[in-house]
Amino acid sequence: MSLPHAILTALLEKPSSGLELTRRFDKSIGFFWSATHQQIYRELGRLEQSGLIRSCPQPPSRGQRKEYEVLPAGRTALADWIADPQDPKPVREPMVLRIRAAAAVGGRGLAEELGRHLELHVRQLAEYLEIERHDFPAERLAAGGERLALQHRVLRAGIGMEEYWVEWLRGTLAVLGD
Repeated sequence: MSLPHAILTALLEKPSSGLELTRRFDKSIGFFWSATHQQIYRELGRLEQSGLIRSCPQPPSRGQRKEYEVLPAGRTALADWIADPQDPKPVREPMVLRIRAAAAVGGRGLAEELGRHLELHVRQLAEYLEIERHDFPAERLAAGGERLALQHRVLRAGIGMEEYWVEWLRGTLAVLGD
């Protein structure tokens, strides 16, 4: 995935200013595709320059903020990207490499770091489960159609990953405790 595609997706969901986009990234898209505010603003300029988005006319006001929307060329580019075959990316997780290194040189301080990671993943899992409870109750999912169901599947991917890490970290800590 790339930042331009994440921005096009967010703008198709709701035309937004750069500030609104950065806030939405902080609260949702950023869970699985992070970007700094600076990267988002820079990419907005590139997308506008390439004719994939445009800034919407705004009534004159102090502070002139731009709100962006996706143009037909942007919608087409995103649809083409979705249809383009892409192989899964190999996992590149530093914690797994650290465990392998600990097997070679010993795990001094490893249990504490694993415990810290466990706490972070437990918190993230709780946050995802709260989002699911609040935004995707069964009755809303039943009436929500494909768009809502696909958004829920993205959240379920995050929940599954966090459940995996919680279980894996607990199991690894148990090995260290033996």
